[in-house]
Amino acid sequence: MKKILCLFFLIMFFIGTDTFLISPLLPTLREKFGVNTEISGWMIGAYALGYALFALIAGPLSDGLNRKNVMIYGMIGFGFSTILCGVATGFWSMIIYRTLAGIFAAFVTPQVWATIPAIVPPSKVLKSMGIATAGLAVSQTLGVPVGTYLALVSWSMPFFLIGTLSLVLVIPIYVFVPDIPPVSKGKQPSILTRYSEILKESASQKLFLAYFVFQTGNFATFAFLGTWLADQFMLSVEQIGAVLVFIGLGNLIGSFSGSRAVKKIGRKVSLSLGITLMILIYFFISYSPSVHYVKAAYFAIFLLSGIIFPVMMALLQELSTTARGTIAALSNSVMYGATTLGSYLAGILYTNYGFQSVCLFTSVCYILSILLWVNSGVLKVKEI
Repeated sequence: MKKILCLFFLIMFFIGTDTFLISPLLPTLREKFGVNTEISGWMIGAYALGYALFALIAGPLSDGLNRKNVMIYGMIGFGFSTILCGVATGFWSMIIYRTLAGIFAAFVTPQVWATIPAIVPPSKVLKSMGIATAGLAVSQTLGVPVGTYLALVSWSMPFFLIGTLSLVLVIPIYVFVPDIPPVSKGKQPSILTRYSEILKESASQKLFLAYFVFQTGNFATFAFLGTWLADQFMLSVEQIGAVLVFIGLGNLIGSFSGSRAVKKIGRKVSLSLGITLMILIYFFISYSPSVHYVKAAYFAIFLLSGIIFPVMMALLQELSTTARGTIAALSNSVMYGATTLGSYLAGILYTNYGFQSVCLFTSVCYILSILLWVNSGVLKVKEI
């Protein structure tokens, strides 16, 4: 079991690194491809849109297939498409390759979230979710900054490295991950039937909407963090990478230690208090007099995010035991759809009104998210 969880950690690490890598490279790529700040966010949105659209198909399909095989073929496609990003000759070719990378990633990460509840004892699901989430945290703490430093040699280098290592990771997936056939035998329900069964309940609708609103605000600020640091504090790509290393440590600590905190104070308090504190921080972050205040503020934000994200994923996975791939894919599709919308709106807000307006937008999204999480009712009956 430890080998599989370590493997899931690495899968999330490589895909997470690829997901977030564009953010600190935006100043470099917008100059190389000759595009303005407002549309440069499309390079983030292309990956997210590809993921969001195809996850809606990949999830239900994976519920009727062997999850191990879906994971293997998805990783192969993800590795090759990421390598192609490194040979992009212009803005639109980068958009195409980023979209392909997002499409193949949509076949991989839902299998991680769906497999954990299937092979891990219920008492250890939240902790195991935290380990997978830690892979995303480490991708921000180590993967993205390392990729940023490699970009000093060549902007293509991070894509070549991530793509190649992702292909290598196919071998341990084949060796260690067990075959996970469909839970239900016989004729599989249609894609629309699977989604209708999940979303017919009011609580499910509110949970996914709460998750969408939260992630829209979350990625709006992160998408232009590197751009803001460069514009506001005149930081170089190398210096931006150093900032990401520090603030990513907060996410890493929260992901690994969050399950213990949640068990003590419960899910409702964890979500409500965590998001509320993040709102308060965002109200003041754009007024930071120096980059040191920004680092401290984002460290706290990433710490809180690392604690509450596994709780969100666990709550969503509990909606069904027979359609976990569909739920995982839908939740990831929702997240990347939110990334697309958040990065697009952030580009408009940042260009016209500055980073302060982006932070205000994020705060409003978080407030709406809290109301939806609490109003769904699941926090009252599913405490840890």
